[in-house]
Amino acid sequence: MISDNNTLRPGWAVPGSVHALCTTRKGGGSKAPWASLNLGSHVGDNPESVAENRQRLARYAGLGADRIGWLNQVHGTRVVELTPDNVSEVPEADASFTRHPGLACAILTADCLPVILSDVDGAVVGAAHAGWRSLSGGVLENLISAMNVEPRKLRAWLGAAIGPDSFEVGPEVRAAFTHHHPEARGAFKPHGARPGHFMADIYRLATQRLREAGVTSVAGGGLCTVQDREWFFSYRRDGETGRMATLVWLRS
Repeated sequence: MISDNNTLRPGWAVPGSVHALCTTRKGGGSKAPWASLNLGSHVGDNPESVAENRQRLARYAGLGADRIGWLNQVHGTRVVELTPDNVSEVPEADASFTRHPGLACAILTADCLPVILSDVDGAVVGAAHAGWRSLSGGVLENLISAMNVEPRKLRAWLGAAIGPDSFEVGPEVRAAFTHHHPEARGAFKPHGARPGHFMADIYRLATQRLREAGVTSVAGGGLCTVQDREWFFSYRRDGETGRMATLVWLRS
């Protein structure tokens, strides 16, 4: 699943005009603890290293460095539309979409779940930062609504995130999902050593939310950023660390 260019390439049923990738921690110039392809400008890394890493990503993707729509992610549910006029801004939001070829929706993660969407016609794409707060708050539903496409005509792919054997949560996290969606209980297993705590499956939770919203085609999932130290950054594992990027864009 990881290409010879150290990136994850989604396996999903979308038109050829839709392009996407998820970076790994390899292939950049940052030094430890951000080694090596850190793309986050907010984690204490040398700004020059981050800028060079972003340039490398843009070159590999065949995009202009100023054509990637970075966000100031706040674990919320706001969605923004990327256009040629605003792509260089860095708005406070946790999801974006675009109908303009050559502009990339970008999400930064180091355990949270990146989710990308495309319609079957290759006319609109979007990306969401679906950590548990954003996911339970409705960021995927907001993105689907903003893209203004019949959900059954959307395709989703789930990138690398914290896996179900590593994602220990308290009762408040479980309650955030099950209060409105009782079927989410199946995504939480009791933690044997810590009564009242659970092991959560964020891939299952995201898939449930997507399917409840009408998106029936969901691919990806199954990786664990915490357990795979070689390939992925993980905030839960390391604390001070880098960020990977998940991009989706349209080509003419």
